Amino acid sequence: MGTVIEATALAAGRHWRDRHSALRLAVKAARDCLNEAGREASEVDLLINAGIYRDRNLGEPALAAMIQQDIGAHPEDPRPQAHGTFSFDVANGSCGILTALQIVDGFLSTHVINRALIVASDANPGRRMSENFPFSPSGAALLCRWSDDQGLDTVHWARIPDDGESFGAGVSLVNRRNVLRIGQGPMMDERFAAAAAQAVIQCVGAASLDMAEIAAIVVAPTRSRFCSLLAEHLMVPEDIIIAADDEDAHTAALAGAFECAARRIVPGKYILMVAAGAGVTAGAALYRMPSLTLTAGSAVAR
Repeated sequence: MGTVIEATALAAGRHWRDRHSALRLAVKAARDCLNEAGREASEVDLLINAGIYRDRNLGEPALAAMIQQDIGAHPEDPRPQAHGTFSFDVANGSCGILTALQIVDGFLSTHVINRALIVASDANPGRRMSENFPFSPSGAALLCRWSDDQGLDTVHWARIPDDGESFGAGVSLVNRRNVLRIGQGPMMDERFAAAAAQAVIQCVGAASLDMAEIAAIVVAPTRSRFCSLLAEHLMVPEDIIIAADDEDAHTAALAGAFECAARRIVPGKYILMVAAGAGVTAGAALYRMPSLTLTAGSAVAR
């Protein structure tokens, strides 16, 4: 029993209007995801936004509420005894989607909701509002439901505190503008891989599995050095590790990697979802593939 990913969708900032709007990218991914699953926005009980870098460095209101309004998921004030949509943001960088999946699994396992939509997107916040922004404009959405058969197992976490030496980001006032600055240390990939390996060992050990039983390892971030180092730590071939096609994706990266893997892995096999980010924090969770019907641009679980 567990949470299954019913459909996925990705959005890339190919048009100039999308390049500085995480909101537009998230809304596009959310709509595409619902369309692929044949669902209406009104069927979404819970919407979680895991994106970080957004339009004009917006802090409030929660971007999730704006996405909810734009896709039409019960944007009006809730009425007594009526269906509504609960929405909020989570902020955990490249681990955000995995964090959101853990939260969604808690809601679905208690059967207080039927469907949840996870969205993640990042974009350069705008002209003169960031310095050397390293991530591509990209978004992703995952539609989740409960299954009595296969799905997500427990998420395991590991930490290697480094006081922000590996990766850090902050917004400060410069010439009366809020300017985003992002710093990456030379040991970032090494520390991310070490933390990710710790989380994986906990995860696989708790399930009493062997690494040879894992069909694919989907990862975030997408950097090739991180992937290579993680393979070394786990003593697995590099080709079992799958990253998103967009090497510069940030919070959407894990969804992109999962979509790639879902097209290759047969039902009943295990995918290991692994994410590492600032902190250093890393998480890992097993996902057993349910029966799939593949549609254009998405993997739809039945």
